[in-house]
Amino acid sequence: MSNILYITASIRSDSESVSRSLGQRIVDGLATKSGASVTTRDLTAKNLPYVSAERFAANLTPAADRTPEQAELAAIADTLIAELQAADTIVIASPVYNFGPPATLKAWADLVARTGTTFRYTATGPEGLLTGKKAYLAIASGGTPIGSNIDFMSRWLTFFLGFLGITDVELVAADGIMGIGGEAKIAAARETAERLAA
Repeated sequence: MSNILYITASIRSDSESVSRSLGQRIVDGLATKSGASVTTRDLTAKNLPYVSAERFAANLTPAADRTPEQAELAAIADTLIAELQAADTIVIASPVYNFGPPATLKAWADLVARTGTTFRYTATGPEGLLTGKKAYLAIASGGTPIGSNIDFMSRWLTFFLGFLGITDVELVAADGIMGIGGEAKIAAARETAERLAA
């Protein structure tokens, strides 16, 4: 059975968040169609740690060689990486905050980028090790036009996933939703999400 990893990063609740609404539509459609299991990782549910020098060193130390303290520091990254490795499909639902990703999403990225595990360096440059997966990005923005020169969210996230080897990426965006016609833009994005997942 295939597995969907559903990652959410909005500080708003399910009923208030546009990105969560879009992401949930994609997940529901994909799960209904394929019968896939769903693993949900809400990045705001717990305090996701930021990378420190000690945590970075622990993450790079082979599991068998870690001290008990390092094992504790590396545990969250091990869990997040295992979720990515087990997933056939990744759905990331996130808002744009101040032209870029929420801090929790960047923290997640810093934890799952592990050389030798999710990517490796070769003579021709870095190579992603999480190949053969598909990703859907459900992004909401109050004012930043997605795909524009001031959108440092979708471009960064697409590049980061590609760095890990996940190059098949579909994007659904509801942008400029705080302005005139915002509700219509949200409705259109929801329709697109449902169509993609059908």
